[in-house]
Amino acid sequence: MLYTPPIARLVEELTRLPGVGPKTAQRLAFHLLKVPPEEARSLAEAIVEAREKVTFCARCFNFAQGELCEFCMDTRRDPTLVCVVERPQDIVAVERTGEFRGLYHVLGGAISPIDGIGPEELRVRELLDRVRKEDIREIIVATNPRVEGEATAVYLANLLRPLGVKATRIASGLPVGGDLEYADEITLGRALKGRQEL
Repeated sequence: MLYTPPIARLVEELTRLPGVGPKTAQRLAFHLLKVPPEEARSLAEAIVEAREKVTFCARCFNFAQGELCEFCMDTRRDPTLVCVVERPQDIVAVERTGEFRGLYHVLGGAISPIDGIGPEELRVRELLDRVRKEDIREIIVATNPRVEGEATAVYLANLLRPLGVKATRIASGLPVGGDLEYADEITLGRALKGRQEL
C-alpha cells in the first residue's frame, strides 16, 4: 500500500466492515484524518463503549445494556405475544410500524444447510423454553421472506404446534408503489392469497 503504516492499518480495518470496499475505506480514512481530533476520538470511544457495554438480553437475545433489553423490561408490552426475528436489527423494522406491542425473540439467523446453519446454531431451544415457562399464546414468525426464512418458519411451526401455542407468519406480498408486471410469481401469489376485503 502507498500509505504510511497508520493510514494503511486504518484502511485495512475499515475494509473489514460490511459493505465497505477498499475505495470507500480510503475515503472514510481520509475523512477521519481531516476531522478535529475530538471527533475522531469520540467515534473511537463510541465503538469501544458499544463493544464493552452492549450484551444480549437474557430473555430474548436482543441487544441490551444490562440483563434485559428495553422491550423485555417494558411492563406495558403484551407478554403473551412474541415476534420471532432473525437478527436484532429486524426488531427496529417491526417497531417502526407502530403496530406491534408484544415481546421479541431473536433467533440469531435462519436455517441454511448450505451455510452450515441448522436449528442447533439458532436460539430455537431457548424459544421453546420460553413457550413452556411463560404464558405465551401466539408466536409471530417474522423471518425474512426467502428460502432460509421460509424453512425456518415451517420448522418452528412444526415444533410449536404440539405445545398448544398459536404460530402465525407475517404476510408477504406486493410493496406499496410496486408494479404488478415486475412482481415474481411467488410474491404475486401470496398477495392474492393474503387479500383483504375492501
